Amino acid sequence: MALKIRLTRIGAVHQPHYRVVVAEARSRRDGDPVDSIGTYDPRAKANGFKVNLARVDYWLSKGAKPTDTLHAMIKRARRAAPAAEVAAS
Repeated sequence: MALKIRLTRIGAVHQPHYRVVVAEARSRRDGDPVDSIGTYDPRAKANGFKVNLARVDYWLSKGAKPTDTLHAMIKRARRAAPAAEVAAS
């Protein structure tokens, strides 16, 4: 069972909103996911991407492969995470 970390669309027409999910590679785009680990709102001005990085690390350790788009988004979220922790303390 090959797993992918990818986006699944849940938004209405002309109002895109996505969930970040772990799903089998051969399943449909909006098919039943194995796990839901975040959300992405491309229309949000700031911080439209929210993902649980601990769950991402868990699924990567189990062999899940992120899509090219999500790979870039996860890298950006990892860079922003330490800055958010410093600002909170």
